[in-house]
Amino acid sequence: MSSRRTPYNARMHPVVHNQLDEAIDQAVPILQRAHYVGVLTGAGVSAESGIATFRGSGGLWEGQRVEDVATPQAFRRDPGLVWRFYNQRRASLRTSQPNPGHHALYRLEARLGSDRFALITQNVDGLHRAAGSRHVLELHGSLARVRCQECGEVKYRPANEDLPPLPRCDRCSDLLRPDIVWFEEALPEDVWTEAADCAARSDVFLVVGTSAVVYPAARLVPIAKAAGAVIIEVNLAPTEASYWVDIGLYGPSGEVLPKLIAL
Repeated sequence: MSSRRTPYNARMHPVVHNQLDEAIDQAVPILQRAHYVGVLTGAGVSAESGIATFRGSGGLWEGQRVEDVATPQAFRRDPGLVWRFYNQRRASLRTSQPNPGHHALYRLEARLGSDRFALITQNVDGLHRAAGSRHVLELHGSLARVRCQECGEVKYRPANEDLPPLPRCDRCSDLLRPDIVWFEEALPEDVWTEAADCAARSDVFLVVGTSAVVYPAARLVPIAKAAGAVIIEVNLAPTEASYWVDIGLYGPSGEVLPKLIAL
């Protein structure tokens, strides 16, 4: 472990400032000196692009809990229902565009270089890539991909492409499923391993638009903290992640991130 890292011996509480500009002024020189920056994003980043979060408002879709739709058991029980849910989500992306928060993170990567930056996202909407970000680790998959249950073939199927109610594999004719990590499923091992490694390499770790309650993604925050990273949270208000945070920047990410990166 390099000498620039401080030993981890206590969990720090966030420095919450009454004035956002004061907090940003504290964060800017820390970000400027960083050799490697990791970012963890969640649904709050895309909410400003009009993407439904399914949290905070009952988490219901057509009267059903999303947790009861997005599971392997639900797909076995009623694949048509599950595909209707995901086709509606795919269709909603046709009118959604990256917001200033997405673009600010792209500019940060462009400044540092992709070898010194990792964007780890829990989102499946693809808006980070649409904004230009390149080193993107999609922990929970993508709405723009489908996977065959039988042969495992994965194909890119963009949101502007209509899928049938029950799409089937071109190779083996078995039923396709969204290439999404559902509840009760493990994350892709290669993606998770790279994400954890990037968190551990970070001098600065940004936590943006996520409440950090979904595991194992939430483990990335203490992983970065234990390795000596400065944790900066960008969120509407303090969250579960705030337990680990050094600097809290509280406000809409579409406003806070552009201001932070511009400075």
